[in-house]
Amino acid sequence: MWTEEAGATAEAQESGIRNKSSSSSQIPVVGVVTEDDEAQDVFKPMDLNRVIKLLEETDKDGLEEKQLKFVKKLVQCYQNGLPLRDLAQIFKILNLCSGKIKNQPRFIESAYDIIKLCGLPFLKKKVSDEITYAEDTANSIALLGDLMKIPSSELRIQICKCIVDFYHAEPPKKHIPGYQQASSSYKIQMAEVGGLAKTMVQSMTLLENQLVEKLWVLKVLQHLSTSEVNCTIMMKAQAASGICTHLNDPDPSGQLLFRSSEILWNLLEKSSKEEVIQQLSNLECLLALKEVFKNLFMRGFSHYDRQLRNDILVITTIIAQNPEAPMIECGFTKDLILFATFNEVKSQNLLVKGLKLSNSYEDFELKKLLFNVIVILCKDLPTVQLLIDGKVILALFTYVKKPEKQKIIDWSAAQHEELQLHAIATLSSVAPLLIEEYMSCQGNARVLAFLEWCESEDPFFSHGNSFHGTGGRGNKFAQMRYSLRLLRAVVYLEDETVNKDLCEKGTIQQMIGIFKNIISKPNEKEEAIVLEIQSDILLILSGLCENHIQRKEIFGTEGVDIVLHVMKTDPRKLQSGLGYNVLLFSTLDSIWCCILGCYPSEDYFLEKEGIFLLLDLLALNQKKFCNLILGIMVEFCDNPKTAAHVNAWQGKKDQTAASLLIKLWRKEEKELGVKRDKNGKIIDTKKPLFTSFQEEQKIIPLPANCPSIAVMDVSENIRAKIYAILGKLDFENLPGLSAEDFVTLCIIHRYLDFKIQATHKQRELANKSWEDFLARTSNAKTLKVPSGGVVTVESTPARLVGGPLVDTDIALKKLPIRGGALQRVKAVKIVDAPKKSIPT
Repeated sequence: MWTEEAGATAEAQESGIRNKSSSSSQIPVVGVVTEDDEAQDVFKPMDLNRVIKLLEETDKDGLEEKQLKFVKKLVQCYQNGLPLRDLAQIFKILNLCSGKIKNQPRFIESAYDIIKLCGLPFLKKKVSDEITYAEDTANSIALLGDLMKIPSSELRIQICKCIVDFYHAEPPKKHIPGYQQASSSYKIQMAEVGGLAKTMVQSMTLLENQLVEKLWVLKVLQHLSTSEVNCTIMMKAQAASGICTHLNDPDPSGQLLFRSSEILWNLLEKSSKEEVIQQLSNLECLLALKEVFKNLFMRGFSHYDRQLRNDILVITTIIAQNPEAPMIECGFTKDLILFATFNEVKSQNLLVKGLKLSNSYEDFELKKLLFNVIVILCKDLPTVQLLIDGKVILALFTYVKKPEKQKIIDWSAAQHEELQLHAIATLSSVAPLLIEEYMSCQGNARVLAFLEWCESEDPFFSHGNSFHGTGGRGNKFAQMRYSLRLLRAVVYLEDETVNKDLCEKGTIQQMIGIFKNIISKPNEKEEAIVLEIQSDILLILSGLCENHIQRKEIFGTEGVDIVLHVMKTDPRKLQSGLGYNVLLFSTLDSIWCCILGCYPSEDYFLEKEGIFLLLDLLALNQKKFCNLILGIMVEFCDNPKTAAHVNAWQGKKDQTAASLLIKLWRKEEKELGVKRDKNGKIIDTKKPLFTSFQEEQKIIPLPANCPSIAVMDVSENIRAKIYAILGKLDFENLPGLSAEDFVTLCIIHRYLDFKIQATHKQRELANKSWEDFLARTSNAKTLKVPSGGVVTVESTPARLVGGPLVDTDIALKKLPIRGGALQRVKAVKIVDAPKKSIPT
């Protein structure tokens, strides 16, 4: 226990020792110093409870001086660190000192000195101290945030410095025997537990005009936001919107913008992204971001400014993903479109007058980010007119052309290639929305000419070192891939003007030529990219040829040959994951759209054993293909030459087509839960086709334009298609069937009868319902029911309906209104005894 008397005694003893040692006649005494003695020398004994009691006293003469003196001695005592066991009492003393500041300003210095101690190491005597004193430590650190309310700039800055020191822990200046420094992350963890981040966010509202303190608080929040726990706390305290709205506050140092953007980044990454976006999706925040971005875009010339500009744009892009964000209303969308296109489309707008992007890394990244933000913005349909006004299609098409050797360009070859691919990818999103602008820019001609260059033998050493350039190193596959994606997006609009223009320009022949060229030069290294290119070509051809006999004739035998080539692919490759499944789907789609309905192409397909290939695919028993293949088979069976090919096919173990189809029927019924015995015979004769799904399905009212469950059942399961194919084979003289197959064949043969049976049942139910209705309204016996609660109904006034029985047969198609709005009539009321009553 530290007292004044103890201090005086210690001084006297020390003086005596000095006197004795200075006398040569005295024999020197050697003492043994223990660890406890050494620790006591560092932490002079002090009664903290006495200090607390003293600070709680009031109304005594000379009390303030005594209190200040004791606090000063406390500060001197703990110059080497704060033991965890004393922390709660020390912070109680700090709290008492801060409470006196308003009336006794001299206590600011005391509070300042104690806060300064908090930046020193926290010390533990036992390993378990960190757990034992965790709650005290968390509460103590949380107090630092509360002390930000004290209107003292010096104190606030010291609090911030202290918290920042948590993240830059240094070892004790002096080794203290018996004590160890708490783990380096202990203070940080306790700050999370105590919720310090919340009070620091709230303190921002107290610092509207205090720039220095505000910068220190932002520095603290920047450190705190490196933790997911703190970011969640800060997000709940509305930190994102609070910080964003002040981005434009004056700050010559530039720290405010830098630290604020860093905090916003951390909040987006480490807390609920959706919630942070919601906080930032308001007019005030977006106006602040807009002004910051404009200033950096127009006046930022340093590496740091450009990097910060790009960070702000990325944050803006993330916010723009929220359709509720008022990007158009604040004018940000219009500015971003201008900044994205001013290099390609000359503008007289003062914002970009005299501006030019360099080929620096930051400006190159900016250009890609601007392309990306256009893709995000175009998802909001009101943006379309701004894209038209900004001539975005024209700007993007400046990249869709072969490299010009002698033209001096602003970008390096690698940069230009990456921007070219990015521009084409952006067109795939924008062009379908601006199809008139696409056509006015001769979009089809440009894309087809570019594809012609992609297919040519012109030397081109692509770098392929970007996201869009994947698989395109040393070749033009990346350019071809994105150009075909663009063409596919345009074709699938089903705009006849666009598709007719493409066909007139020879697109069908060009697509077939590209496909054949790729087949002739296999490239296993870039197999996945090649498969995607082939799939897109077939989808484009399907989109162009569907429902057009003349275009199917142009597709012709050359087109059938590329389809057959794909169908001969080794089935084992379907499991490779490279894209063969997608290619096969595209191929089957092209059979449906480009071959069926054109008899010369159908006949050629049959001659080349196309039906055999279809049945080979069907025999793979892959459910995802079965429905589509069977649909194609149904259509082919309209061709009288098909039956012979179907009957001639043989699979593994001499399986016939009929046997395969019947086997698929049984498998489908098993999956649907249709009731059959062990021999395949019908169990429930009343519901021979009923599935377990239909039994479990409740009656759900559907809109008139929605297909019923029965209709969906026919379209989605394969039984109807198998019935149609076997029906076109006449159900007779089918080779290779077993006894079980014949039983199943009988059921298949009666499939349509069983479905009419279901229709009759529905009609019977409908008739019964109608008879019940008539009985309830016109049959006297049915109307005689036990009396119960009754209601009195007063007739509607004639002035509202225009007289008795007016328009009865039209079911009151329109109420005549006389004298203005309809008048209130008496409500239906319950009565005890019937007058003119209707039983309920």
